[in-house]
Amino acid sequence: MTRTIVASATREIVIGFDQPFCVIGERINPTGRKKLAAEMVAGNFETVIRDALEQAACGATMLDINAGVTSVNPNETEPGLLVQTLEIVQNLVDLPLAIDSSVSAAIEAALKVAKGRPLVNSVTGEEEKLEAILPLVKKYNVPVVAISNDETGISMDPDVRFAVAKKIVERCADFGIPAHDVVVDPLVMPIGALGDAGRQVFALLRRLREELKVNTTCGLSNISFGLPHRHGINAAFIPMVIGAGMTSAIMNPVRPQEMEAVRGANVLNGTDEHCTNWIKTYKDYKPSEGGHAVAAPVAVNAPGDAAGGRRRGGREARMSRG
Repeated sequence: MTRTIVASATREIVIGFDQPFCVIGERINPTGRKKLAAEMVAGNFETVIRDALEQAACGATMLDINAGVTSVNPNETEPGLLVQTLEIVQNLVDLPLAIDSSVSAAIEAALKVAKGRPLVNSVTGEEEKLEAILPLVKKYNVPVVAISNDETGISMDPDVRFAVAKKIVERCADFGIPAHDVVVDPLVMPIGALGDAGRQVFALLRRLREELKVNTTCGLSNISFGLPHRHGINAAFIPMVIGAGMTSAIMNPVRPQEMEAVRGANVLNGTDEHCTNWIKTYKDYKPSEGGHAVAAPVAVNAPGDAAGGRRRGGREARMSRG
């Protein structure tokens, strides 16, 4: 069984088909958030701190950390800012982190100060990216997100996206990186623009699980881009992709409707043994006026749960990056 291990200084989480769905909190990302970008450039991390604490309280398994505040000279601006952001967050919350950057110098700078075993987000099938990122992944012995596009861009053909994923897994093997440390992003397309985007990704996920035997992730909200009431689509999408084999997603854990879908899917998928986390979270459930659950914020992979993480000592933005 494929098991991808990520860790903070004190908590280890396993991403896998037999594990609770891994929720990677997306909020600490200035892409498309002009106010947050301006704050970070000015050295103001109040929003970063608030987002880190809120996502952890709402049940995130991991947090994604991005410091791409500008497309102008990112090799100069991003490494230092990413390190600063990462250090602030890992001293605030006891969650594994994903280092989110397309700048290899920023990734390496962050890996030097990261505690535990972070997830590198990400590498594509472009040869230049493979040669820049994979040596770092091997050197620091960390897992990596593999995005299924290459020099030709993002293909609308799911067979091509599978072929790119396979190529990345094989290139990782060339560098001595095992398949269980590769988390494939098959690229979720907007259902409003591509009517079979859902069926495409469900089929891709089954192939990735059965043929490549890799864990998977996605920018969850890409599916609902351009549609009204996006959270309803996202919430419906979650149990379907989990049923098809997806094991993690970069998403907003602050949205109760979507987190209820994650927790319910864990129950029905058998990864919340004895419904322990569901009961802990919703035992005092009361519908609010808006119809949403009022429940204590409990982590999806709560420490001590039978199928959760364990203690140890001592998408629009994603798709636009390509």
